[in-house]
Amino acid sequence: MNAKLYKIPQSVLVVIYTPSAKVLLIRRTDVGTWQSVTGSKDHLHESWETTAVREVQEETGIDALATSCCLQDWQLENVYEIYPAWRWRYNPEVSHNTERVFGLRVPDNTPITLSPAEHTEWRWLPWQEAADQCFSPSNAEAILMLPRFETQLV
Repeated sequence: MNAKLYKIPQSVLVVIYTPSAKVLLIRRTDVGTWQSVTGSKDHLHESWETTAVREVQEETGIDALATSCCLQDWQLENVYEIYPAWRWRYNPEVSHNTERVFGLRVPDNTPITLSPAEHTEWRWLPWQEAADQCFSPSNAEAILMLPRFETQLV
């Protein structure tokens, strides 16, 4: 018997940024919108941090645990209704997702290697401009909170 594997309605949002206040945005292959790194837990007991590290590696090629990087759990969670177009990925009883927000400071000129199945292009933008480019309201709000969590921005 083949049981359908549904996505877990618990995901991370990782705002990747540089000391010069540039934020990385990546363009989705399916709908063409710009976003930060996002992704669901692989299993219920996977920690938020493990999910964030894995998703960053899968989507950008960045090792979030490298000594040159600083991963920070912002201790924020967004609960939102899953868009109807994507609800088929989840168990039929599921209508909402919980998203945990992280920040990841990386050195300027960090190389990016996209997963071509998920994203078509990337760009670094000043943080306010990056927020304006995001499709997701929670993603834009997280980027706008960057100065609250990163006091070392130039």
